[in-house]
Amino acid sequence: MGGGHMRLQIACIILVVSSPALAAQTVRATWYGNELAGNRTASGEIFNPNGLTAAHRTLPFGTCLRVSNPKTGRSVSVRVNDRGPFTSGISLDLSYGAARAIGMRSTQNVTIEGC
Repeated sequence: MGGGHMRLQIACIILVVSSPALAAQTVRATWYGNELAGNRTASGEIFNPNGLTAAHRTLPFGTCLRVSNPKTGRSVSVRVNDRGPFTSGISLDLSYGAARAIGMRSTQNVTIEGC
């Protein structure tokens, strides 16, 4: 009081919230390739059939998925850059490059989890 100065201290707390890792789950997957080469994906990038990418109906663009083929024991990390598949019973579309990397030749069950 009486001419004294009051000092105000402010504390700033920054809270970073990260979503929990995608739990491992088995889904039905297929792949697509050269027939769509050069077309734009739903994220706006040009589709490269030899890239390591995937289409998913709801996961955010840029999501990293570890995709494993139980038939071959091989796995690959892919990035979601497109929407789909829009066929009932299929949950994931892999690029040809990703399917080739895990030895996937046709529609089959795969295991996915977050990277």
